[in-house]
Amino acid sequence: MLASPLPGEAPVSLNEARGWLRLGTSADDAVVAALVRAATNICEAFVGQWLVVRAAEEVLAPGSGPVTLGARPVVAVDAVFALAQGGGETALDADGWRLEVGRDGTGRVRIDDPGDAVRLRIAYRAGMAAGANAIPEAIRQGILRMTQHLHDARDGEGAAPPAAIAALWQPWRRIGLGGGR
Repeated sequence: MLASPLPGEAPVSLNEARGWLRLGTSADDAVVAALVRAATNICEAFVGQWLVVRAAEEVLAPGSGPVTLGARPVVAVDAVFALAQGGGETALDADGWRLEVGRDGTGRVRIDDPGDAVRLRIAYRAGMAAGANAIPEAIRQGILRMTQHLHDARDGEGAAPPAAIAALWQPWRRIGLGGGR
């Protein structure tokens, strides 16, 4: 179970999106903001990474090896908790676990001794950049173009997104081969 209580800062502002769409009034701001969020979600799914750093929390089963976190690139682990069968929770000392981050940003947490824990709750942070201005411009341009595509297709047009969007995002794409949980 992967949860991010905060959606993170939008890599494209409402004003940027409104300007790209050539909308002069703010009457459609809620619609445009929703389209930017959708385009950002599509981008993150395509590249396999969160864009702006935000908090995440996962509950995972301890295994014989490290447990793999679902979001990437992992920036830091803030806390690890052992969850007992009866529902009790114990914070593990920082020296009781180790974070290993692969070249692709995948985080794995190795627990030295999970004790009688049936689950682990891991609070961590993941994302490519600390803020929207640090997101590569090609990714931001792809989000603007995807926002435009979604805006244009809102009346039921079934056209595929322009190939230029995938070309803009491709250099940052990280594909996982599964497993590891």
